[in-house]
Amino acid sequence: MKKVIQFGETVEGYNIPVLNEREIRASAGILFLAILFALMLILFKNDFLFAKYAITIFLTDFVIRVFVNPKFSPSLIIGRLIVRNQAPEYVGAKQKKFAWIIGVILSGTMFIFMVVVNSYSPITGIVCLMCLIFLFFESAFGICLACKLYSFVYQEKAQYCPGEVCDVKSKQDIQKTSIAQLLIVFGFIAYIVLAVFLFNDQFSKKPYDLFGINSSARVK
Repeated sequence: MKKVIQFGETVEGYNIPVLNEREIRASAGILFLAILFALMLILFKNDFLFAKYAITIFLTDFVIRVFVNPKFSPSLIIGRLIVRNQAPEYVGAKQKKFAWIIGVILSGTMFIFMVVVNSYSPITGIVCLMCLIFLFFESAFGICLACKLYSFVYQEKAQYCPGEVCDVKSKQDIQKTSIAQLLIVFGFIAYIVLAVFLFNDQFSKKPYDLFGINSSARVK
């Protein structure tokens, strides 16, 4: 029973329980797509059905992670299958548990307001946006925003962070950003602003059906 209900894996060479960051990122990407798709249905079709299912699944998955064992989380299992051929990147389990407790709170709030009470409000909108931001940063950049609060709350340094960001070290040359590169970024932003200013009217025009497929379908 003790092995069933636990948090993190014991891996040789690590003095605390750890998790595989690669499968966590894969799982975050899956959940991000589900929540984003649900949000798109709400915004463009005013359809809340998929969102209610997504919230219920999200909450259930995080409850399993936190209160049972991450090993039995459906999304983490799928993530493990997706990245099974990649070398594991181990991260400390303690800060991930703290982050996922925040996930339980956020998804629980959404579940109460949208599923139980069957309502929507600025509260659900803000919480949904927070979930998307957390999941996006985790999946796209490997940055656990909620983990950043761990050291502040527990007053202890997190161990084995993704990309070794917890360890103070000098950057390698390939990590450094030159002034020229920064100027390119600012120049690209200016380019986008200029493009919007000059071509907005042209880009706003609806494209026509080049081969007339939709027109033919309407005639029939």
